Amino acid sequence: MERQAQVDAVLDRFFSLSKNRAAKFGAEYVGLWKKLESSASGGKRFRPRMVMAAYEGLGGLDADAAAYVGAAFELLHTALIVHDDVIDRDFSRRGIPNVSGSYRDIATTAGIPIPTAEHRGMSAAVIAGDLALFNSYRLIDLSGVDAGIRGLLLEILDDALFASAAGELIDVDFSVAATMPSVEEVLRMERLKTAVYSFEAPLQAGAVLAGAPQSVVDRLGRYGCEIGIAYQIVDDLLGVFGLEEQTGKSTIGDLREGKRTVLIAHATTTEHWAEIRPLVGKADLSLAEATRIRSALEASGSREFTESLAREYVARALITINDPEIPAPMLAELESVARGVLSRVK
Repeated sequence: MERQAQVDAVLDRFFSLSKNRAAKFGAEYVGLWKKLESSASGGKRFRPRMVMAAYEGLGGLDADAAAYVGAAFELLHTALIVHDDVIDRDFSRRGIPNVSGSYRDIATTAGIPIPTAEHRGMSAAVIAGDLALFNSYRLIDLSGVDAGIRGLLLEILDDALFASAAGELIDVDFSVAATMPSVEEVLRMERLKTAVYSFEAPLQAGAVLAGAPQSVVDRLGRYGCEIGIAYQIVDDLLGVFGLEEQTGKSTIGDLREGKRTVLIAHATTTEHWAEIRPLVGKADLSLAEATRIRSALEASGSREFTESLAREYVARALITINDPEIPAPMLAELESVARGVLSRVK
């Protein structure tokens, strides 16, 4: 059974048991679990891939335990994106209603006014996110590993959540700050908010599960830090310059939101910023105005700078794993991950 199928099997079992357990509390609660299950399905299972790559690459043989740990990080990811959508007041993800949007739509269909319906939707999403968050820890408990390893895995998961919450708070503060953050401040936020739980922690968890020495655990953490930041830099680039049919993400949403990214942070240091400053964050930004922003970001050198920075972080990531402690098959997979990050930049 391939890695994703193993993780999917764990999640399918978890959600099946949770829905059966919820049934005694009523159909509405079962419905919430179904919405949460939908939010956790269809992803690329990237975080479990990192767990499994480290575990198998370092000689781990208990695929079931690794699948549970991978599923724990996937459920953590689900919790964080459900809550992130609440923070951003987003009611859709990948073009379809998310948990907030689904419950908002149910309420509006019942004739409830929009403000109240939106509040109901966001309230349901907070509850769903809480359930996913707590149960990510439970999946570690259910992995079947001995108490010592389980304690280390829980500590890694906890550190990842702790860092992500700090990064989310910084991001929220950015959105209301009178001044734009610097490139360095944006990079710090992106590392804390996303890179730690998406790359650093899953790789380290897989290594710990495999019984790797601390030197390898630390080395994989450094790789995860660098490649995770590179991934976020590229993600922000695609949010402005990507192709919607390929990314599944609007290329005008980040500009309307005024999202604080490396791309925008660099632009504020150039003479072109005065031209686009009134447009970045404009809620009703038109397609023509978005095109003006993109042109300015290219003319200012901000796009080139951001692409170059992504390549720099990938190069730094590869340096960290160029070591005899990293087995050749694992090195090949991590190099493939690095190439994949850069391949997203056209």
